[in-house]
Amino acid sequence: MERAGLRPRVDKALAAFLAAQRAKLLSIDEALTDVADALEAFVLRGGKRLRPAFAYWGYRGAGAIDSDQVVAAVAALELVQASALIHDDLMDRSDTRRGEPSVHKRFAARHAAAAWNGSAETFGDNAAVLLGDLALVWSDELLHGSGVACGDLARARPVFDEMRTEVTVGQYLDVLTPVTGDTSLAHASKVARYKSAKYTVERPLLLGAALAGAGPALSAAYSGFGLPLGEAFQLRDDVLGVFGDPDRTGKPAGDDLREGKRTYLIAAACESVSEAGRAEIERGLGDPALDEAGVARLREIITASGALRRTEARIAALTEEALAALAAADVDPEARAVLRDLADAATRRAV
Repeated sequence: MERAGLRPRVDKALAAFLAAQRAKLLSIDEALTDVADALEAFVLRGGKRLRPAFAYWGYRGAGAIDSDQVVAAVAALELVQASALIHDDLMDRSDTRRGEPSVHKRFAARHAAAAWNGSAETFGDNAAVLLGDLALVWSDELLHGSGVACGDLARARPVFDEMRTEVTVGQYLDVLTPVTGDTSLAHASKVARYKSAKYTVERPLLLGAALAGAGPALSAAYSGFGLPLGEAFQLRDDVLGVFGDPDRTGKPAGDDLREGKRTYLIAAACESVSEAGRAEIERGLGDPALDEAGVARLREIITASGALRRTEARIAALTEEALAALAAADVDPEARAVLRDLADAATRRAV
């Protein structure tokens, strides 16, 4: 993440953009200080910056020359990510994100502290919907105000649009899954692919390739690398959502279980356990009152079923497939080395 000084350059581009947006908001109404504060805190206080990194090195991999304008363009992906996370936390009723209150909780607390009229929870929910929407609108504005040449932006625009459509319908499939009760591995893989995998790795790479004017051969190679790697990234996230250390993940232990997420890990467990074990998973999954003992019991069932081992094997196989595609691609050598490091960072995060 530090090659080409990328992280601080992305952070600088985001900070400058958000400062300008703050001035616009406050010219409308001083009450929008809360909105500016919340989005600045959410976007600037953390995050892995993986999506801008994949886009930037996808661009450099095509032999294109570094520029601050391109860094600003790929930084727009962090605003897409912010939108998705704000909405995801609201839909999942998550209390925290990166160790801090989620946006809907932040605004509910603001309502309560000011003793405003009506429901604090409803106000927080409404604010989160609007701030998530605003972050998505601003992603467009940052991309098109980046200073990248109009012709380059015209090539990149279809990729950017398709990516945002995919992540949105992926989110819908994710919220549809608990109500239909579909625990098949095929469905879990599809949700992972569209909700996270494509917009985490493949689409950022293709965005960088489009900005660079790369040909179809490199774009195909990037898809061959990005799709399996993105799925491996999401599977790692699913493992962390059940077995992760809250100090590392920034979310309470077992939160994915309380939220009822029917991931590949859960699908693999349901496929392998006894009827009694599956019934126990179904009872605990999606129970917001699930305590630490309940989380520990579900972890025990999942591990005993072989689902954790199976998921880890799937992560390893997908990563190997991705790296083989990268090795065969005609990519700038420095970019190839960084993309290998990014693949490692995306898939080997510690529990």
